[in-house]
Amino acid sequence: MNTEIEVKFLHVNHEEIRNRLKGIGFECVTPMRLMRRAIIDYPDRRLQVGVPNSYIRVRDEGDKVTLTYKQFETLSIDGAKEIEVVTSSFEDTIKIFTQVGLEVVSLQESKRETWKSDTCEVVLDEWPWLDPYIEIEASTETEVREVSQQLGLNWSEAKFGDVMVAYRDQYPYLNETQTVGKVSEVLFDSPLPDLLKEKK
Repeated sequence: MNTEIEVKFLHVNHEEIRNRLKGIGFECVTPMRLMRRAIIDYPDRRLQVGVPNSYIRVRDEGDKVTLTYKQFETLSIDGAKEIEVVTSSFEDTIKIFTQVGLEVVSLQESKRETWKSDTCEVVLDEWPWLDPYIEIEASTETEVREVSQQLGLNWSEAKFGDVMVAYRDQYPYLNETQTVGKVSEVLFDSPLPDLLKEKK
């Protein structure tokens, strides 16, 4: 599997980040767009249970559709491993899985804007019920740290892992087994799900 060198910074102001990215020579290669994703698992949820912090995802990114197996071996800058291919159809790729007995366990929306330099990619992300955040990815930790510093971000506030690190930061009462991957619809016009409501 390929290793991703990436980091997240939460609760950011996207307009401020855009201005800083322009100032250090980044170019916006894909404006903010809506993305759809389907999380796939067996009816008994053996993928979620058998290999924690892993999933199969079909994602419509607006300009392409990807099929990904992603696994977080550790919550660290190089803990994300993935296998990803480009496919031609969001719906047909999902049908391949449902035809052999797997299910869509969660339909999710997010918004993403992509900026690039010669050596690094920065994405601005928005998810339902979540403050905006960014993700910085490069081929080395040194490059990621340098861009973080150039953007005025504090490395001590860096987060590692999938989107759940952001949800757990904003909803600190969530435990390790509670994930938005278990919410059937994670959509911008959906009400706050019970999962994210603090129990009294």
